[in-house]
Amino acid sequence: MTEVAEEASSASPVHLVGHLEPVPDEIEVHDLPVTGALPQELTGRYLRNGPNPLPGENPGHWFAGHGMVHGIRIRDGRAEWYRNRWVRTNLLEGRFEAGDGAALDRSVTPANTHIIEHSGHLLALCEGGLPYELTADLDTEGPRAFDGRLTNGMTAHPKEDPDTGELHFFGYGFRPPYLTYHRLSPAGELVRSQVVDVPSATMMHDFAITENHVIWLDLPVTFDLDLVGRALPYRWNDDYGARLGVMARDGEPAVRWFDIDPCYVFHVGNAREDAAGRIVLDAVRWDRDTFRSGWSRLGGDGRARREGGLAGELSGTGRSTLHRWTFDLASGSVREQAIDDRGVEFPTLNENHVGRDNRYLYTVAEQLDDSNTGAAVVKYDTATGIGETHDLGAGRTAGEAVFVPAAGARNEDDGWLLSIVSDRSGKGSDLVVLDATDLTAAPVATVHLPRRVPTGFHGSWIPDAELDA
Repeated sequence: MTEVAEEASSASPVHLVGHLEPVPDEIEVHDLPVTGALPQELTGRYLRNGPNPLPGENPGHWFAGHGMVHGIRIRDGRAEWYRNRWVRTNLLEGRFEAGDGAALDRSVTPANTHIIEHSGHLLALCEGGLPYELTADLDTEGPRAFDGRLTNGMTAHPKEDPDTGELHFFGYGFRPPYLTYHRLSPAGELVRSQVVDVPSATMMHDFAITENHVIWLDLPVTFDLDLVGRALPYRWNDDYGARLGVMARDGEPAVRWFDIDPCYVFHVGNAREDAAGRIVLDAVRWDRDTFRSGWSRLGGDGRARREGGLAGELSGTGRSTLHRWTFDLASGSVREQAIDDRGVEFPTLNENHVGRDNRYLYTVAEQLDDSNTGAAVVKYDTATGIGETHDLGAGRTAGEAVFVPAAGARNEDDGWLLSIVSDRSGKGSDLVVLDATDLTAAPVATVHLPRRVPTGFHGSWIPDAELDA
């Protein structure tokens, strides 16, 4: 890059340059080159969602761009195709139903945060609105309100119970009801919607379930009327306090609240009930200064930092670290402890262990000091806190690492991790496949993508059997 180009980049908002720079169009390319050998049993699609404004648009915040899904189809040891498609929401198409003020049009959403499969349906998610259903080829079918029963948003982080197949999720808003708990049957029918009492509108991005409980995160990032008209009208609120709530999955929605030190949590790793009846929650914790600096920069107040990666752009010079809260329901106490002091984000796990005992979590680390020079995927042993690292090298940034279990797996970590890895300068991207049992080993395979994929948010591995493809 020339000095003139570098100066232009440094004058641009973070979310419009480098590895976050949007792509201008949709393409489709077949027979992608592969280094190494793709596992033969990988038969399906890796899909990843993220914000991608239309050419010339500046949404004002990284989190606010229109959703774009990037897909790689894998079968018989081949990467058959790559394609990217905007989620063609009513927001993107310019269709707005203002209403009478009594209700919002929840179909007006960027649908830019996650993509999941449930009951044979692909859903693009963003917590401010309804999910949008996509076809297996990533064409948009339209918003899904579950026969009109869902009238508020759907979190981008629903939790599927591995035993029952039910999908637990919630919606929140800036006016009452501030929080509503929902549950889908395995067949995709909305069978429960229950208001949960909280005092104000907070930005609740994630939550957790266990076998018998739901864990709520009522934290001090709240809706601010003075910011209405900006992309995301939320800010840190020192007066709100911080607490975590434990609610029974069945029965009355009474919540036991536990006060904690002020912090914010974007992403939960997992929660589980231990042998003593306590609830253990592992999540990535942000302190006040780390959150405020990252939120300001990604809201357009900051400028591009060429040395930063994904977590680096979000957390600045601070650290978002893996943390644990242990709730003793008998005594009514909660204990907090840091698992590690490494800066990480986007925790994932073997989803067969959601809400159950899990030994491993997988995170993305961005190296921000002189002793570390690149991005990495970190595998944590939650029993010991020890992390095993796969170094991706200098000048690169790693997307969320999605775990794919091996057929006939005997151990929790038998399987692969899939992550889109990009150059921080915006030159190009690969889909990297790692052996989850040994992160120190070289990649099992690297699929060389035909275009740069902007760093985004969350994705899923969708086996063909789940879409009847």
